[in-house]
Amino acid sequence: MTPILNVVGVVVADMARSLDFYRRLGLDVPLSENDSPHVEHLLPGGMKITWDTEATIRSFDPEWTAPKEAGRIAFAFECESPDEVDRLHDELVKAGYDSHKAPWDAFWGQRYCCVRDPDGNGVDLYAVSAAPR
Repeated sequence: MTPILNVVGVVVADMARSLDFYRRLGLDVPLSENDSPHVEHLLPGGMKITWDTEATIRSFDPEWTAPKEAGRIAFAFECESPDEVDRLHDELVKAGYDSHKAPWDAFWGQRYCCVRDPDGNGVDLYAVSAAPR
């Protein structure tokens, strides 16, 4: 299976302010989400946009720091299996790309890793975990 780009994630300093901006662009995100640490919104065609607070990101990546310039966008590719996450991560690293966070079994039930594209943008690979590893 070819990985499928289906999530664009935005790391935010202020969830309410960020959601207000995107509501102004037509996204119908409930006001009740303003205080949430993680928000998902399904877009037409099945793509999702997500927002995570800086505290949410630091909950699983304590070394993360906010970039001084642009760079709060991450792309996430769904993989067919946890093994595919590991294989793709290793393939990318062997090809000379940077690994930001090696594959791990996330508490939310996914095998997950983070790599960087040639420009330093975050690209996450994930798959639903079949069972705890």
